[in-house]
Amino acid sequence: MSSRRAVVERTTKETSVRVELDLDGAGIASADTGLPFFDHMLQQLGTHAGFDLTVRAEGDLEVDGHHTVEDVGLALGQALREALGDKRGIRRFASITVPLDEAAVEVALDLSGRPFVVHEVPVPAEMIGTYGAGLTEDFVRAFATAAEMTLHVRLVSGRSPHHIVEAEFKAMAKCLQDAVRIVGGGVPSTKGTL
Repeated sequence: MSSRRAVVERTTKETSVRVELDLDGAGIASADTGLPFFDHMLQQLGTHAGFDLTVRAEGDLEVDGHHTVEDVGLALGQALREALGDKRGIRRFASITVPLDEAAVEVALDLSGRPFVVHEVPVPAEMIGTYGAGLTEDFVRAFATAAEMTLHVRLVSGRSPHHIVEAEFKAMAKCLQDAVRIVGGGVPSTKGTL
């Protein structure tokens, strides 16, 4: 099996992002974006997906966290797409509901090559440290679009923004871990390409 790794660097006038991703890693994840809660969520994503993931970002946090969060999503999505290559042998589809105390989030995804997002997570618009809970949807949309995946995310239950967001990241992680698994030899599509 060839290496399923990617390194992506993305630089704009607003941010500078570097993502290193190994889909067949050991779940060793680190992040430094200037937003500690977001770093914690990225670590959850890498760890629970079983990916080796390193994210470094500098952004205009004095303006807002949006540019940093969205650009990390774009870079990570691009890294996932590149690491998957032609997607030969992957499982492709996955779904799960992940609980965290009172919160539960359902995620279903398809590494289809067709970006589409349904995000039905009405998280209370509160700050979690320096991270606005509403930024999660910005990350998810950027990530799924750049990765060219179909992603459905729904809140099953929950009150705490921290618990809801963390359950969402963990659910995405477990789905990704399942969907990128090698289970066959060919491209999982009747079209012969994804």
